[in-house]
Amino acid sequence: MINSQEPAEAPDDAMVERIVSEGPRGAVAVAGVATVIVLLVWVLFYLLVFVPRSG
Repeated sequence: MINSQEPAEAPDDAMVERIVSEGPRGAVAVAGVATVIVLLVWVLFYLLVFVPRSG
């Protein structure tokens, strides 16, 4: 198993609450960067493929 050893001590409830209250900032940042990249690729595709073909 991946985590076959038991942890030395169980995490404190206060520590868990503090971590959970901070929220998933990293996941939101990754999703934001991915969204910006997709939009940038879409705009570049539009400008480099569709606009030249319309003229």
